[in-house]
Amino acid sequence: MAVPPENRQRIARLTPLDDVLRRLGACLVAVAPREMRAASALGATLAQNIVVADPHPATPLALIDGWAVHAETTVDAGAYTPVPLPAAREVAVGEPLRTDGDAVAPLEAMTWRAGKGEVHAAVTAGEGVLMAGTDAGAGEVLRHAGHRLRAIDVAAMLALGVAGAQVRKPRLRVARVGRGRNDILDAIADWLAYAIAADGGEPVAARPGAEIGALLSGGGVDGVVMIGGTGAGSHDDAVHALARAGAVETHGIALSPGETAAFGIANARPVLLIPDRLDAAVTIWLLIGRAMLAGLRGGTIMETGSESVLTAKVASMVGLTEVVLVRRVAEGVEPIASRYLPLATLAQADGWVVVPAASEGFPSGARVNVRALP
Repeated sequence: MAVPPENRQRIARLTPLDDVLRRLGACLVAVAPREMRAASALGATLAQNIVVADPHPATPLALIDGWAVHAETTVDAGAYTPVPLPAAREVAVGEPLRTDGDAVAPLEAMTWRAGKGEVHAAVTAGEGVLMAGTDAGAGEVLRHAGHRLRAIDVAAMLALGVAGAQVRKPRLRVARVGRGRNDILDAIADWLAYAIAADGGEPVAARPGAEIGALLSGGGVDGVVMIGGTGAGSHDDAVHALARAGAVETHGIALSPGETAAFGIANARPVLLIPDRLDAAVTIWLLIGRAMLAGLRGGTIMETGSESVLTAKVASMVGLTEVVLVRRVAEGVEPIASRYLPLATLAQADGWVVVPAASEGFPSGARVNVRALP
């Protein structure tokens, strides 16, 4: 049903981004830790240190393919003075040495005649051997609480026999207003799911067409990201629905694109309302959604920006924080879109730059921090 003009959602004023982030931070509480398998916990924030229980390796292992020998028996060996070693045992990389050697001679250092081995080079004790506890000692901390779990951390955990970890990985419901197919809303929902997963959260998809109040207040998640219905159109009602389900902290943000975004609380959980334009959704998630997810993780945002030089001037309106898309060129980066970010430029962009609210923009030649798009 269309909403009469006098009852429509209205933005009284645009709230500065810094104020929005402060209010958001005051509303957030880190989610409870849960035990997760190492691979599933990728990107999550550790709630406890990852500690190795036992030394690795537990016993000395061959570090190269070769022959297990006692180093003292090879002291006099040389190219012209081979030393007989009839009991030498061939070992492969990773094979335990047992008691028949304290070193591994390379395969080419031994020759065999009539079933008897001769070593042609001296080796020292420990040569070609991975000693016990070299990879990790008992009680050694692999990664500390508060850090995010990286792919290399997961690989090290699995190699060391650590099956899982206590982590904070918030579940965020990704929902959209309206029923039926909508290419833009569906594209935003899919992109948000990827961005949430890449930033250490667990996206939970909602069925299109479900009642907004139920999506905002339903259980099973730690927060909600709702797409669409944030404007003043005759069918926009997402902000009013949030007010009915809980509380609206702010509606209207001094951020371009994305001015009609809102956030609040429903069922003691943060709710982020995102406009139904892809460029606005990207901007709101990058500058507000990631901060919300980081607070729920009990961690921080992992930035991967790099400094570069603008090849053209960027003009901006004072009072608005603005996201500008840039493309890499030989001399640095060139701005390709601001204010409204066409869909094609989102695919053509190599990164994005933030113009602070107090700035009128950047001159050509300015050094800027360029961050990658998810």
